Amino acid sequence: MKRIGIIGVGEIGRAIVVGLCDGADESPEVFLSPRGAATVAELSERYEGVRVCAGNQEVVDRSEVVIIAVRPRDRHEALAGLRVGGDKLVVNLMAGVGIDDLRQALATDAPLVRAIPLPPVRERGSVTVTYPSHPVVDSLFEHLGGALPVADEAVFNVFSALTATLSTHYAYLATLTSWAAGHGIASGDAESYVRGLFQGAGRSLGDETRSLHELAANHETPNGSNERIRTTWFAPANAEALTKALDGLLADLH
Repeated sequence: MKRIGIIGVGEIGRAIVVGLCDGADESPEVFLSPRGAATVAELSERYEGVRVCAGNQEVVDRSEVVIIAVRPRDRHEALAGLRVGGDKLVVNLMAGVGIDDLRQALATDAPLVRAIPLPPVRERGSVTVTYPSHPVVDSLFEHLGGALPVADEAVFNVFSALTATLSTHYAYLATLTSWAAGHGIASGDAESYVRGLFQGAGRSLGDETRSLHELAANHETPNGSNERIRTTWFAPANAEALTKALDGLLADLH
């Protein structure tokens, strides 16, 4: 795999380029769509093998693997009129856009693979879910932190729904920071403390000898402060509401 094209160079597209090229002894040629001028210009100046194309068709024509990373609502405009030959391999990063939908939009018999890369692929530190398994795509994401091929598109959609909880996690941390600031703590100090607190908690996730339930139990004592917040705020009704929200999202992803 020597030539990779990316249509849609937002946060994830940029992270993939950085993960492929930063500090690599041998990186592929990467061809970028022109939208997002500041980002693609910065990447092409930073990495010798990265080039900005005149349009999306040029990205396709010059690439062996074409990664589509546009926002789902922008796909019709971005993909309109594209000619994708059967010798290409297309990787679809668009949430909620299934293989059948994309094949119809592109009118191609090229292999299509869905994937869910996350921003930490820039440090080659995040596992990427893929469907269906394809040796070239799985190898690409193994290089970026690991590949997790799944058995069918329904399973893939469950993982896709899980990724939708990321901004909620950050909003939760922001709420903690605002609460502390409301009690007289300087906002910078509150944010620094919350970041450090949960960075440490995140490192605990690397201990795969303990389940998530065990990690939760290990971080609280009977009748202690952690147990109090968990049982009063994250009560069964709260957990049920989260489950209901995920179920609703999953239904829309099918």
